Amino acid sequence: MRIQVQEEDFDITEVNRELCAGRSDVGAVASFIGLVRDMPQNRLQKMTLEHYPGMTEKSLEKIAETARQRWKILDIAIIHRVGELKPADQIVLVSVISAHRKAAFAACEFIMDYLKTDAPFWKKETNEQGENWVEAKASDNEAREKW
Repeated sequence: MRIQVQEEDFDITEVNRELCAGRSDVGAVASFIGLVRDMPQNRLQKMTLEHYPGMTEKSLEKIAETARQRWKILDIAIIHRVGELKPADQIVLVSVISAHRKAAFAACEFIMDYLKTDAPFWKKETNEQGENWVEAKASDNEAREKW
């Protein structure tokens, strides 16, 4: 399992290659990359992500371990960026490998739904009007509840 919280960007090809290295039992790789999104009415200049080192990684490990218990998956990588990010920057990567695609897809979606609501990250948006802290959306909570 690879869990990382970092300021640096990541390379999905490199991460997935590492997950699958030396394995012949992998039949599926499901990956999700989240990007910093700007809405036309927002005119986002930057997003700043904060977290509590140590606590954040433990929370991500718990989410990944829950996915491992629910589905037959072989390995997981979660990489989440912090610090200042600009629109279109990569912010999060979740990759899941398994023998079968359904388990990989389900675990990947589950992990993302829980990251959006339960992971201890705080997001502050900066635009022309100033700064504001981003709250979890009702749709994110609804997505998590389906699990």
